[in-house]
Amino acid sequence: MTIEKRLLELGIDLPTPAKAVANYVPFVVSGNLVSISGQLPMTNDGPKKGKVGVDLDVEEAEQAARLCAINIIAQLKAACGGDLERVKRIVKLGGFVNCTDGFDQQPQIVNGASNLMVEVFGDKGRHSRSAVGVNALPLNVPVEIDALVEID
Repeated sequence: MTIEKRLLELGIDLPTPAKAVANYVPFVVSGNLVSISGQLPMTNDGPKKGKVGVDLDVEEAEQAARLCAINIIAQLKAACGGDLERVKRIVKLGGFVNCTDGFDQQPQIVNGASNLMVEVFGDKGRHSRSAVGVNALPLNVPVEIDALVEID
């Protein structure tokens, strides 16, 4: 099954990749690696907002991480010239969770992105990662995730 068919099966319609909002680019292709800048949980209505432990619970934040992963895939598709079959491996995800002091469930939240990568890419979606709690993120979003991907 192709990646595009898998996305369709999962009911995922990739958004138009977000443009950079500061002095960076959305992705960099270097050799066979694609580095994707941190993606936010953007929807058609704007970003999902809030601090985990105050405004959102773990399940809501996990869904926000899934949105970040969808936006990562949209950037990846652009980086691959529209051909997601070029993806050889999701190498690493870096997850940042906007949370209260003492919150310790960052890995559960970032699973929202990790699980989607495996759902979409199968074994090629298994990756290393980090899941870090921070006191603030841009636009007061609950999570931001970046990625490193191997392509051919």
